[in-house]
Amino acid sequence: MSGGLVALLDDVAAIARLAAASIDDIGAAASKAGVKAIGVVVDDTAVTPRYVAGFSPERELPIIWRIARGSLRNKVVFILPAALLLSQFLPWALTPLLMVGGAYLCFEGAEKVYEALSGHAPDQAQASAELNSAEHEQKMVSGAIRTDFILSAEIMAISLAEVATQPIVSRALILVVVALIITALVYGVVGVIVKMDDLGLRLARSGSGAARTLGRGLVRGMPVVMSVLATVGTAAMLWVGGHILIDGLDKLGVTAPAHLLHDWSVAAGHALPALESVVEWLVETLGSAVVGLVVGGLIVAFLHLLPGRRAAGH
Repeated sequence: MSGGLVALLDDVAAIARLAAASIDDIGAAASKAGVKAIGVVVDDTAVTPRYVAGFSPERELPIIWRIARGSLRNKVVFILPAALLLSQFLPWALTPLLMVGGAYLCFEGAEKVYEALSGHAPDQAQASAELNSAEHEQKMVSGAIRTDFILSAEIMAISLAEVATQPIVSRALILVVVALIITALVYGVVGVIVKMDDLGLRLARSGSGAARTLGRGLVRGMPVVMSVLATVGTAAMLWVGGHILIDGLDKLGVTAPAHLLHDWSVAAGHALPALESVVEWLVETLGSAVVGLVVGGLIVAFLHLLPGRRAAGH
């Protein structure tokens, strides 16, 4: 009896060690996959703050929490099962679907540029009147979650490519870990960014001279930071969307755009060897953004020529 119990305990210990090793492997794979997607994570962090700009301070964190929940739902409920099924049975469909999402990001970014240049953006009085309405909040949250869906799909696709050789169950667990970590990272950073002005206000009212100086600097500086982030967010949609399209065309056999952009970036890097990697990244990013702006501009022009949109005054 005791011998059987000892053998059973040995088996349980072996299973526990195997499970622990599997968890370590999943953690390591998730970390590697997440690092590959960090560029899109930065873009996601830059895009999101513009969706809470102008809301009252007490609504900022609840709105970010709603967007974060929507982002996690995008990744785990919609994108993860679809990506696993497609990678298992229809791997060729992943690239065209991502390109459709990339075109949507190009459209979003180009429409922001169009509104800024044409003066078609809502005026401040109208925006202020709408900010406290539940309808406006829902509209902004829904828009943020739609944009996040494309960025999340890109993050999950990059992560999936890094673990494509893993068994499907391991792939699923790794992608769930990536989804949880990246969502917490992005929206944690966004929450800190949008509350920095409130922190500055509290510091400005504190008793310490140094704290008051820092607080006043934060209060004065955060509107500039938010404005910069709004611009970076628009640029991020263009360059991520353009990059998705160029990369997708390359995978589909239309290699000329990717090769041309690569050659230009390498040539620019060789011209400035001290900053070679930075210059190469800048040229590739700028080239992707130009492609995104052209494609997005064409979509915006087409939509604004539709009779229904002209009649509605859009």
